[in-house]
Amino acid sequence: QVQLVESGGGSVQAGGSLRLSCAASGRIFSINDMGWYRQAPGKQRELVAVISSGGVTTYSDSVKGRFSISRDKAKNTVYLQMNSLKPEDTAVYYCKTDGLNYGGSNFAAWGPGTQVTVSS
Repeated sequence: QVQLVESGGGSVQAGGSLRLSCAASGRIFSINDMGWYRQAPGKQRELVAVISSGGVTTYSDSVKGRFSISRDKAKNTVYLQMNSLKPEDTAVYYCKTDGLNYGGSNFAAWGPGTQVTVSS
């Protein structure tokens, strides 16, 4: 079993900042990509940012220049620094991890989500 737990969500005013964290636990041989997704009410879940095992980052156009993803490989933890928050950023944010189990099989795990609310 691979488990992800997000933390750091909350309510802020427009222009404020939040930092999300996600820690992976379980029998994990290695982690490839770690990323953040979000889903607003009535909308489709969308990619926010991804960071590879080599540290290469990818961002949604809507958050480029405002959000920054990073990871601590030793702790199996990924972070999302969210600056200059806008009301449009309001959503449930989910952590996702891809990797290998012992034996070389692929896995994908999702966290339960954490709410981010940005007021105008």
